[in-house]
Amino acid sequence: MSDRRKERNRQVAKKQEMMKIVTKEIDLGDGRIISIETGKLAKQADGSVVVKCGNTMLLATVVSAKAAKADVDFMPLSVDYKESYAAAGRFPGGFLRREGRPNDSEILVSRLIDRALRPLFPDDYHADTFVNISLISGDKSTMPDAMAGLAASAALSVSNIPFNGPISECRVGRVDGKFIVNPTREELVVADLEIMVGATIDNILMVEGEMLEVSEAEILEAIKIAHEAIKVQCQAQIDMANEVGATEKREYCHEAKDEELKEKIWKETYDKVYAVAAKCNANKHERINDFAAVKEEFLAQYSEEELAEVNKTLVGKYYHDVEKEAIRNLVLNQRVRLDGRKTDEIRPIWSEVDYLPSAHGSAIFTRGETQSLTTVTLGTKLDNKIIDEVLRQGKDNFLLHYNFPPFSTGDARMNRGTGRREVGHGNLAHRALKNMLPTGDDNPYTIRIVSDILESNGSSSMATVCAGTLALMDAGIQIKKPVTGIAMGLITKGDKFAVLSDILGDEDHLGDMDFKVTGTKDGITATQMDIKVDGLPYEVLAQALEQAKEGRLHILDEINKTLDAPRAELKPYAPRVVKLTIPKDCIGALIGPGGKIIQEIQASTETTIIIEEVDNQGRVEVVASNRDNIEAALARIKGVVAVPEVGEVYKGKVKAIVAFGAFVEILPGKEGLLHISEIEWRRLDKVDEVLKEGDEVEVKLIDVDKSGKLKLSRKALLPRPERKN
Repeated sequence: MSDRRKERNRQVAKKQEMMKIVTKEIDLGDGRIISIETGKLAKQADGSVVVKCGNTMLLATVVSAKAAKADVDFMPLSVDYKESYAAAGRFPGGFLRREGRPNDSEILVSRLIDRALRPLFPDDYHADTFVNISLISGDKSTMPDAMAGLAASAALSVSNIPFNGPISECRVGRVDGKFIVNPTREELVVADLEIMVGATIDNILMVEGEMLEVSEAEILEAIKIAHEAIKVQCQAQIDMANEVGATEKREYCHEAKDEELKEKIWKETYDKVYAVAAKCNANKHERINDFAAVKEEFLAQYSEEELAEVNKTLVGKYYHDVEKEAIRNLVLNQRVRLDGRKTDEIRPIWSEVDYLPSAHGSAIFTRGETQSLTTVTLGTKLDNKIIDEVLRQGKDNFLLHYNFPPFSTGDARMNRGTGRREVGHGNLAHRALKNMLPTGDDNPYTIRIVSDILESNGSSSMATVCAGTLALMDAGIQIKKPVTGIAMGLITKGDKFAVLSDILGDEDHLGDMDFKVTGTKDGITATQMDIKVDGLPYEVLAQALEQAKEGRLHILDEINKTLDAPRAELKPYAPRVVKLTIPKDCIGALIGPGGKIIQEIQASTETTIIIEEVDNQGRVEVVASNRDNIEAALARIKGVVAVPEVGEVYKGKVKAIVAFGAFVEILPGKEGLLHISEIEWRRLDKVDEVLKEGDEVEVKLIDVDKSGKLKLSRKALLPRPERKN
């Protein structure tokens, strides 16, 4: 080692000692190293770390209030992931040239982190807590979202905030049959399985991913590989916390307690709540009213003066616990659910297509009290979504938007627009369907699916998948296979457990798992899972996957009764798209000076024409609402790009008269000289004896000189007069 390098290392070591910098490294086993560093940046936060792999660096900070706000009985956690354009040496777009509101990708990463962190805060910890993860350096190969969960958890681990972690998240991809931990972006493009897993050192917490029709066993194998990598990352955080002395967490007291009131509520309401649950009322609102009546009956025993002294927040909390326990016990003891179904039974399904007469494709899918009205709209390349993110640029020709208005659950409140929930549910349905769409020339369209949830009692994202499949087939999009989806739940207590198919909203809220699985008859296309209990065995996950498969196939049979294959033709008012390839050097001729030619063709044929250069060729798309207009536009285009051939006859238009002949346009933008001697067999003194500007005339191309000038003849198409003796 050179003296200069030794000195530099000594300076670094001295700086670390002065700043109390602690660094841990994680070996991914293929030469890549993830480092976690604390003590250098953002030291006034409760916890902060920098996570680095290659040129990608994330700064994660966490701050939590010392006290909770009054009457807060939940965990007010805010997780925000943000990418800085400077991290990749780029300017933000837009007029202001600065980062704005989170884009969909940032929201999705924030949700991934939140879903893994939230279950691990103590149930009685209610202080406002803010976790911020920022991409401060990035490259296009290393995907930062696979390290964002690790960064957030590491910041919590080196803080004194109560947290039952650490956790970490990692991505597993499969390329050519080989599983890869945290694959590069290039590897992910060719992967047939991609899954993100969040876990503690002991338990799986969260799973999300997309696949090309893989089996249930392959999903489990990928989860296990991810968990092994996560265990190493969690241990590194534990070691770092020990080294910085962050093992002692802050003391807090955020909840008032009244054990006497708690005991009274349990004693006086449990049997009544259990009886309401055992009625197995399939109507959600009637059931809610029945449960509420038990609580009101309990409060009715107090006089107005006594009621003023009762802590209603605690009454609500304790009664909620009673309701949760009674419903769970009903499932475990009697193997029956709130709406009377068996654990593996699917709610009644009905569906309909072509409901909206003016849409390019539409469907209603209703399962129990959950309903989606979904539309498909077909567009052109001009309708592509433009992607301009920090590390990813391009276009997307498949969009899926999910809307969840308040009336779908009977809530009387304003619609605040698209939130994180809508983005997350829409993304899951998007991933479920996208790999079943036709590709390349088989799909010339930009496709937009919009799912409006009109009723909701659980599994609305899966209703979107089913309705989306029907709407695509109704539109005439030749999808490879229909896709359906189902949400699975879980109730556990000691050694008892029940896996629930097609869960209700209450079963999601009060249960231990929300496991959404989508797929075709041949395999899984997407999945999303959140687990709320510790120590869930893989055997339970395996049962949930198998039960989900049975449910998916049942739902597939039901939607096949409505429509079992894509329509052969598009709707009459859907746009038709025809593609053709032209020589690169003809692009300019087709566009014309200032766009004159292409604009004239579009106006006269009532079409939209899109031209782009791809692979050193011109790609042309002609879009119209009927075949006649497309044929007219194609004829005009072929005329422009056609290469004039000697000996061919053309019907041209006289563009100009000169003393020595006429200039005739035989193809758009291509003119030739019809010499006065080639107009007729007889000798003419003036051209206008026969022709004038604007006349249409048939001519033959008799020659093209070295400079490319065209020589035309009209007399060659006329009978030659007999010679006079």
